Amino acid sequence: MQGLTELRRNSRAIELIALTQDQLEANLKALGAKARRWAEAQGFKAEPTSLLNVPGDDGGLRCILVGVSRPDDIYALASLPQRLPPGEYRLANTLLDPLRSALGWGLGAYQFSRYKKPRRAPAQLAVDAAVLANVEPLLAAATRVRDLINTPTEDLGPAELCASVRELAKAQGAKYREWVGDALLKHNFPTIHAVGRASHREPRLAELNWGRKGPHLVIVGKGVCFDTGGLDIKPGDGMRWMKKDMGGAAHAIALAALVMQAKLPVRLTLLIPAVENAIAGNAYRPGEVITTRNGLTVEIDNTDAEGRLILCDALAYAAEQKPDLILDFATLTGAARIALGPDLPALFSNRDDIAQQLLDAGIAQQDPLWRMPLWRPYLAMLDSYVADLANAGPSRHAGAVTAALYLERFIPEGTPWAHLDVYSWNDGERPGKPKGGEAQGLRAYLEFLRKRYGA
Repeated sequence: MQGLTELRRNSRAIELIALTQDQLEANLKALGAKARRWAEAQGFKAEPTSLLNVPGDDGGLRCILVGVSRPDDIYALASLPQRLPPGEYRLANTLLDPLRSALGWGLGAYQFSRYKKPRRAPAQLAVDAAVLANVEPLLAAATRVRDLINTPTEDLGPAELCASVRELAKAQGAKYREWVGDALLKHNFPTIHAVGRASHREPRLAELNWGRKGPHLVIVGKGVCFDTGGLDIKPGDGMRWMKKDMGGAAHAIALAALVMQAKLPVRLTLLIPAVENAIAGNAYRPGEVITTRNGLTVEIDNTDAEGRLILCDALAYAAEQKPDLILDFATLTGAARIALGPDLPALFSNRDDIAQQLLDAGIAQQDPLWRMPLWRPYLAMLDSYVADLANAGPSRHAGAVTAALYLERFIPEGTPWAHLDVYSWNDGERPGKPKGGEAQGLRAYLEFLRKRYGA
């Protein structure tokens, strides 16, 4: 696991002392007069992210003081793996929660190295075996999401994305199947086929099934491996990072892995519709009407509103199985980013209790979500004069809301459902949040599922 190692007996790991500014005086007093004079000479004030190497009497390094803003901040130590010299370190005081600090450290140690050699090896935090065992699945899930999103489409098309589901199924003893190309039409997944048919890479739907007893949980993820916008083509700057448009699928795959690793008492189904929204002579066109899996007809107002099209067939298929709960993840709208920015995924749900439980879990896990309304009068913005509804409309208002309302049309009354519109990306470098693909909401969702299903 990047950045973490098990703390061994008689470890010679360098000691880290985490402290807030108001704790500086007491810590320096405990370290002695020489340490106090050294800190004063260096002008160390224990400001957040500041470091002070404290020398020992032998001239070597005695310990390192680390300024933090809040003891409960997961990212309190997240900058250190890339700032401290390579080597092994351990926390020498109890200010920080061991699990949270290890998680933040591991998130900060991440580097995507498939195409570029890492600039350096991250510093290692030595932690107890129990801490390591608890943190490893969460870090593996975040790494899975980041790696999948960071991989460009040349190496992660629909086939490769579905292969990652197949590999997960094999690793967890789950069942796997997929529908490819025209088999989607034969088995009544017309909108998935329509969106992906113009690519030289055939569209697909991957399905993983795990568990034999318990409530049925279905997780669905939008897998648009690249989005040109189709015939309603995106401008260059809008297309630049569209390798990340499968971020919803990456989240769904990672959450499914966490559910299986935690052995939650559920029957799990994972559905990944995987396509490339490309341009060719057979590309689907504005004005076309598609009869979706559940029989609703959809007029194509905009070919760049493709994510909701591939999701609607998958959601309809999920609903046919009468599950206890449907969760979907999608990099669905720029409107959600305009409303909430890059760090707050937009949560929609047809159940107030589920929405509140997810929000509470996000607060508890420092993995925030923000609820948005399913304001049903806005369905009028998706009116079509030739079909049951359109996939988009002329108004630029409430884009994230109308997209969620479109998806809700494929959820039967009484079926619990939550939709998360995720950005899945860091535009710049921050401690614990390196530029590129990002996992959002995974810890919150796992906490919610643990409580819902009594594990």
